[in-house]
Amino acid sequence: MTKSSPLFTPVLIAGCLIIMISFAIRASFGVFQIPIAEELGWMRAEFSLAIAIQNLAWGFGQPIFGAISEKMGDRKAIFFGAILYALGLVASSAAVTPGAMQAYEVLVGFGIAGTGFGVILAVVGRAATDEHRAMAMAIATAAGSAGQVIGAPLAEWLLGVMSWQGVFLTFAALILAVLLTLPMMRAPEAAKQVEAAEKMSVILARAFRDPSYTMIFLGFFSCGYQLGFMTAHFPAFVTEICGPILAGSLLHTVGITTTSALGAVAISLIGLSNIGGTILAGWLSNRFAKKNLLALIYALRTVISCVFILVPMTPETVLLFAVSMGALWLATVPLTSGLVAHLYGLQYMGTLYGIVFFSHQVGSFLGVWLGGRMYDTYGTYDAVWWVGVGVGAFSALIHLPVRENRQAPLAA
Repeated sequence: MTKSSPLFTPVLIAGCLIIMISFAIRASFGVFQIPIAEELGWMRAEFSLAIAIQNLAWGFGQPIFGAISEKMGDRKAIFFGAILYALGLVASSAAVTPGAMQAYEVLVGFGIAGTGFGVILAVVGRAATDEHRAMAMAIATAAGSAGQVIGAPLAEWLLGVMSWQGVFLTFAALILAVLLTLPMMRAPEAAKQVEAAEKMSVILARAFRDPSYTMIFLGFFSCGYQLGFMTAHFPAFVTEICGPILAGSLLHTVGITTTSALGAVAISLIGLSNIGGTILAGWLSNRFAKKNLLALIYALRTVISCVFILVPMTPETVLLFAVSMGALWLATVPLTSGLVAHLYGLQYMGTLYGIVFFSHQVGSFLGVWLGGRMYDTYGTYDAVWWVGVGVGAFSALIHLPVRENRQAPLAA
């Protein structure tokens, strides 16, 4: 009787730490929306555009860092990513004009690409055995949610003791600390020989000819739109909508006394709820078709968003929405990345998933940028919410025709 291999390997543990820190910082940017606008006199759209550019750069950088990981080594990709992330944060702390902030966020976006899902999930996937791969990727994704749990509240607390510039510098030091985990990031080659024999161009061409890959690419757009908009604007949205009624709320009696704190707690709850939701998605993916699970998740997101914007807004409904949406927040990531790996193999998963992830980040760019633009124009986020409902319904439908059967590799 053979002994089962362990689920928690050094690669998984190190990968979780890197993603957790990377996403803790990334998830906190919405908390800076109002402090930066008030100190520097910027319009809401200006800092929103900086975050939107960060997300777009992340999307552009993801297939690049995936290719770096596959050609030069995983640890070099992570090292370059952490350095760019830190440089971007340091430069952002010195920004005094919207143009400078927007330019510096390109570095931050590329840094997230090098320390985020595209690189880390590919390493974790290659290091895991077949029996543990889905769960290992789900756990690594859930680590990003754990980062979100601590990121926004940590930023909120730090803003109480130092300037926003000081918080950016503190975060730069924190992302550099992930370099201490690099000795653990040694993934064995898990790809089969027939995969390893194929050139990247052959596998890319096969994917680009496959309608299922196109549908996965298009379907990931709404995930980015919804997550980008809420990460960047939800704290400010909560601050302005719930401000007049928080004093009379039950939450006031348990220590949530300011709307900025409510926004940070809501973002944290999204991340906390998603830890369980993402691990559940990984468990279910070994039992049900990934494309059907993705369609279900997008459909549930659509319904939850509709209900949230139609019912009267209270602090309690904000937290209920955070828990409900949080259970679905990053659950799409292990399913989408796992579907890509299932269809096209592990050898070039980082590049193939990075291309799909670009669609996610185009959606994120539009969600963040439109949020700021529509708010400055109309004084409300309503139109942006309804666009999110529409694209969520589209994603639910477009995943249904995906053919979840792996194509046979071409003969060498």
